[in-house]
Amino acid sequence: MPLVGSTPTSFRQNSQLTVLALIQSPVRERSGQFIREFRSAIPFHHLVIDEFLAQDFCRQLMAEFPAFDREHARNEMGEVGGKSVFQNLPRLGPAYARLDAMLRSREFLAFVGQITGILDLRYDPDYVGGGTHENLNGQDLDPHVDFNYHPRTQLHRRLNLIIFLNPEWHEAWGGALELHVNPWLPPSENPVKTILPIANRCVIFETSENSWHGFKRIHLPEGKQNLSRRSIAVYYYTRQRPTEEIAPNHSTVYVQRPLPEYFRAGHVLSDEDVAGVRNLLVRRDMQIRFLYEREKEVSEVMNSILRSNSFRLYRALTWPLRQCRDWMKMRRPLE
Repeated sequence: MPLVGSTPTSFRQNSQLTVLALIQSPVRERSGQFIREFRSAIPFHHLVIDEFLAQDFCRQLMAEFPAFDREHARNEMGEVGGKSVFQNLPRLGPAYARLDAMLRSREFLAFVGQITGILDLRYDPDYVGGGTHENLNGQDLDPHVDFNYHPRTQLHRRLNLIIFLNPEWHEAWGGALELHVNPWLPPSENPVKTILPIANRCVIFETSENSWHGFKRIHLPEGKQNLSRRSIAVYYYTRQRPTEEIAPNHSTVYVQRPLPEYFRAGHVLSDEDVAGVRNLLVRRDMQIRFLYEREKEVSEVMNSILRSNSFRLYRALTWPLRQCRDWMKMRRPLE
């Protein structure tokens, strides 16, 4: 059995197949280096690979990228205003059909499994949450951890793979991918790694309960506001995951950003400051509403269980909890 980080002979031979020829050959030859970088990366396991795809092929993807469509730009509440998403990659054009064929191939799954150490990866033909992503000037993405189970198959979500398609991008424009330690902490205790979304840069990171990521608001300068932040996102799954990493099934969890540090007594609010505060309040209201609607759905499910013949099963399953609760009451000292 080969050592971790080594490349078996059969795998080196497979990497020469046509399906992996879409990846530049220096990338295919650095699997040993990549696995060391992936495992040592902070704040969580990730990898940044520049010049990932063959240059001509990357240009074809940029040329075939779909136009922004407001009907494909909806948030979790179903409201227009989020990123524009197209999930059916093969229908976007010949280059995207070739990319999809590679992303689902055994050779590519083996390659990604080799460099991340996460084996037996499963491709998602539904592209749930994935596909092409496009964000316009003024948009951002709050820090979040992703949903952890595929909604249809219930497989464990393990990896995000993002390919950026922006031929020009500068740090001052915002929109850089941010990897957070923990956005619940004060900013001084939450170091953030930023990754510019430049063309043909591939970012692969492990999805877990600690893989907090997002990007700040896009501020394009005059003369560049026709540009947008473009990427392709693909998510990979496994049937199993380490027991210590398993968490209850949840949807994407967002943390709204805090007020800027310069908000303090004596600061004179600018028009931009006021707009920023209003935006934060609107987003918090939307999040509260989303959680309220989700709680109603859960309550309806529980009520239907209680009204159905499953009530006895429900009582049997919750009996140990009720016994423990009653025992704790008896043990409580008299006041």
